[in-house]
Amino acid sequence: MKNRSDMPLGVFDSGIGGLTVLRAIFERLPFENTLYLGDTARVPYGTKSAEVVTRYALNNTRFLVAQGIKLLVVACNTASAVALPALEKALDVPVIGVIEPGAERAAALSGKGQVGVIGTEGTVASGAYERALLAHRPELKVRQRACPLFVPLAEEGWGEHPVARQVAKEYLADWLEDVDTLLLGCTHYPLLVPAIREVTGEGVTLVDSAGVVADAVAARLEAEDLARGRASVQHACFVTDVPDRFRAVGTRFLGRPLPPTEQVDLDPGTGA
Repeated sequence: MKNRSDMPLGVFDSGIGGLTVLRAIFERLPFENTLYLGDTARVPYGTKSAEVVTRYALNNTRFLVAQGIKLLVVACNTASAVALPALEKALDVPVIGVIEPGAERAAALSGKGQVGVIGTEGTVASGAYERALLAHRPELKVRQRACPLFVPLAEEGWGEHPVARQVAKEYLADWLEDVDTLLLGCTHYPLLVPAIREVTGEGVTLVDSAGVVADAVAARLEAEDLARGRASVQHACFVTDVPDRFRAVGTRFLGRPLPPTEQVDLDPGTGA
């Protein structure tokens, strides 16, 4: 029987952005096996209803669980915002989303108690970050803004392009006001830090959830006695649409060559 600690971590996102979380996991936990699923046939999640996102998240989860995972990372802000309770109820393995770790870090770092959150329309509409932030520090002042154009800009690799700088200025320049900590509530946004930083200046602390999620995974593995010792590792990626674009763009997000990537059909015959 396979040692449970040798089982892979399962990571899913609506598409490519979750590779920034996978990258942080690789750096923080270099001896853990991983399986990544990008639901590229149904991306983006940020403009879909909570019911649809939850259904998609459950489909993704069932696929990864069938591969034999020891822990699930929901590397999608929208799915973390609306589907986490359903996933925790459905699974017998630990589940970690990106909302709580990022909110905890931002709440701790904010000196003036003024936190801004930027994300997709679905993430912002859910109010999940605001609830998580206020749970840690009820006195916080939280501002939220949807920045939907950031996702295609990140996928084009335009983090330092003049267009990205102009879009960041349009979204943020008159909105930041007294914000001292800005939480990047989308896994695509780390690739736009140069453009975002040009608007915020150095006086605003940027919080990227990817690193703190990797820390949360490490802590949970230790607590559950599931951490893997030094050994060779295996990584694989799955996508739900043809993998050409995922391969072309994914290396930029992962910061290294992609693991072997395979197209899978999560719901044969249903299209959902």
